[in-house]
Amino acid sequence: MKKLLPAPLVSLGLFLIWLMLNHSVSVGHLLLASLLALALPLMFASLRPQKVRVRRPLTILRLCFIVMVDTTESNIAVLRALLRPGPPQHPADFVIIPLQLRDPNALAVLAMIVCITPGTSWAELSLDRSLLMLHVLEVADAQAIVHHVKTRYEQPLMEIFES
Repeated sequence: MKKLLPAPLVSLGLFLIWLMLNHSVSVGHLLLASLLALALPLMFASLRPQKVRVRRPLTILRLCFIVMVDTTESNIAVLRALLRPGPPQHPADFVIIPLQLRDPNALAVLAMIVCITPGTSWAELSLDRSLLMLHVLEVADAQAIVHHVKTRYEQPLMEIFES
């Protein structure tokens, strides 16, 4: 059964959405919805990352709080930079961060954290996943940014997904 339905909830969602979008439960639409609900998850199963195994649920709460605080502080810093007349105090730059994190799900979460934090964007991940390049709006101390990402995001993500 697992081979036929690699993602049962996705299949159910595809089936229902197809019927709702077409406002029809005719035999033809039921057959096409069934075909799509079975075929699409099978076709794209190789794109799904490995199953998530969360090892430290309380660390998730701590990480959520850290991200909330960091995002708020970053929003305020970006707002100040936008409202301040003249050139920025520090130039924008790319920062290379060596990573120990290898779990694809954890890397996806790290990408989301970086992307929701104003002033930073995920620029590139090396093929071997050992180096992350971030673009940062204002870089006063690149090593401080590396330390920040590694201690506040990478370390908790490793606890959650890899330990």
